Amino acid sequence: MSKVVADISVSLDGFVAGPNDGPDNPLGDRGERLHEWVVTLASWREMHGLDGGATGPDSDLVEEVVQRAGAYVMGRRMFDCGEGPWGEKPPFRAPVFVVTREEREPLVKQGGTTFTFVTGGVGEAVERARRAAGDKDVAVAGGGQLIRGVLAAGLLDELQLHLVPVLLGGGVRLFEPAADAERVTETVEFETTRVIDSPSVTHLRLRPVRA
Repeated sequence: MSKVVADISVSLDGFVAGPNDGPDNPLGDRGERLHEWVVTLASWREMHGLDGGATGPDSDLVEEVVQRAGAYVMGRRMFDCGEGPWGEKPPFRAPVFVVTREEREPLVKQGGTTFTFVTGGVGEAVERARRAAGDKDVAVAGGGQLIRGVLAAGLLDELQLHLVPVLLGGGVRLFEPAADAERVTETVEFETTRVIDSPSVTHLRLRPVRA
C-alpha cells in the first residue's frame, strides 16, 4: 500500500541544517557534514549520473528509498536552495509538488522530473502527489518545516531519520516550537520499526502513533 514517508539527515542535537542557511549556503555552516555519509554511495552517485561509489547497507537503504518513491513533496525553501545545484537533470525523475504561496507554471526538467507548484497547502500537495505516485510512496523531501506540517496534518505514515554523530550547535531544527499547527511533539509518539547501524550514521525508521 502506498505511504507518505519522509527521510532526513539530522545531527545529534536535532538540526537538519547549520546556521546561516540560504540559497547561497543551502545546508548552512557545516551543514554539509550531515550528508557526507551519502554522497560517496554507489546508489546516490547513480541518481546523479555518476559512476562508482561505495556499496553496502547504507547504499542499499538509499536505493530502497529511491525505488519506493513515485512522487515527491517539498517546501519552497528547499526548492529555491536546490534548483541551482540540481541543474537541468534533477535526481528525482518523478513528479515533484512544491508547496508555495506563489502561483507558477510547472517547470519541466530533463530525466522525468516536473516541478508543480501548489498553492493550496500541504494537504493538496500530498493528495496530488498520491495520485501521481500510484502504487508507490509519496516521499516528503523536506525541509523540516514541511515535514512538521505533514506530520501535524496527520498525513505522515513513516519518518526515517539518518542520525549523524555530530553536534552543529545551531541552525534549523527538525522539531522546534513554532505555530500551533506545527506543535506536533506533544501529541505524537513514535514506534521504532527498524534500526540500521553503520560507522558513519544510524538509520531509524519510525512510525507515528497517535492516541
